[in-house]
Amino acid sequence: QVQLVESGGGLVQSGGSLRLSCAASGRTFSNYAMGWFRQAPGKEREFVAGINWSGRSTYYADSVKGRFTISRDNAKNTVYLQMNSLKPEDTAVYFCAGYTVERVTTTPPRYWGQGTQVTVSS
Repeated sequence: QVQLVESGGGLVQSGGSLRLSCAASGRTFSNYAMGWFRQAPGKEREFVAGINWSGRSTYYADSVKGRFTISRDNAKNTVYLQMNSLKPEDTAVYFCAGYTVERVTTTPPRYWGQGTQVTVSS
């Protein structure tokens, strides 16, 4: 059974930073792409960032490009999202997601964490 457990969310002022972590278990972590999504109140869940199995290829939504960095440590079965220069519009529940293939695709991930709240105050 695949489990994804996020941590690191919280309340931060505009311009601040947070680092989210996602610990994965239940399958060979290094074989699969991973991603971060978010959902703000009243909005649909949206893609934030993705990383291929090796960590050598990463992808970002335009809204976070240059401010957020996704990375992974396959030895620790963990994926990270470093968020800098946070804005109030980044406020959302952030979800870790696991794909069933090596590379990030437009097909929605199969596995999801429970989410962690990020709140950015102005």
